[in-house]
Amino acid sequence: MQKLTVSEIIKNIESEICFHAVSDDYSFTIKIEKYVHYACGAVHDGHQFRKELWDNCLHTEYDRWYEEDAETKNMVVSHPILITGCDSRFEYDLNRTPEEAVFETAWGKQLWKSPLSSQQKTKSQQKHQNFYKVVEALISKLEEKFGVCIVYDLHSYNWQRWDREVPTWNLGTSNVDNKRFGNCIEIWRKALSTIKLPNNIKQTAKINDTFYGNGYFLRFITNNFKNTLVLATEIAKVYCDENNQIIYPEVVTAVENQLKDLIPKHASEFYKTFAN
Repeated sequence: MQKLTVSEIIKNIESEICFHAVSDDYSFTIKIEKYVHYACGAVHDGHQFRKELWDNCLHTEYDRWYEEDAETKNMVVSHPILITGCDSRFEYDLNRTPEEAVFETAWGKQLWKSPLSSQQKTKSQQKHQNFYKVVEALISKLEEKFGVCIVYDLHSYNWQRWDREVPTWNLGTSNVDNKRFGNCIEIWRKALSTIKLPNNIKQTAKINDTFYGNGYFLRFITNNFKNTLVLATEIAKVYCDENNQIIYPEVVTAVENQLKDLIPKHASEFYKTFAN
């Protein structure tokens, strides 16, 4: 892995160079092993939280971990194109608009003892901006090269906070072209429903049951690229103990091993259907 500036990362993408890099401020990583017609993203995987904010934060380290999407990067780590956030969404949320990315409150609780300075906010907003410069360059290159593109936007959610039965997998589709891509979405839902998990974990997959695909990562790509489908794919946190901050590696590995086969197969069918 290299440490590269945003400009160097974009230049590599424009030149179709394969590389694995962390941004020079350590806010995100990008891996391109081969230029293919699909990409994976894990924007909420990050847990870093810069030190100048520690003493001012009212949320504990556990509070932050609970709302982040731990292990989502590892679930798609085997795929040739992967972009992931390194920083906690409590510093800035890559799945919110630039204006909303730096929280004042988080999940009903005030986040800061004292309001952040303009310099602190700007530093976080710059990281958000840099990430999306790279996203724009990446999807531009993939659409230019292949005509169409599909992005698997992986998240997780805290299923135990719900007072009803919720699915193991949820697809949020309210901001994509369901008329054009509806059949492809349903095929992906069915594929997710076939995943077998250890420890007698129940396996279900639904569409717009818990979340609706309103995240900025999906909307940014969808609004700027007419031939790219983003599949906001949420796994319930059945792969960990939410209350005790314990990861179940055998479950994470089971997901990763099966997505290793399911994602390329689904992406191939997408390409056959929608490529000119």
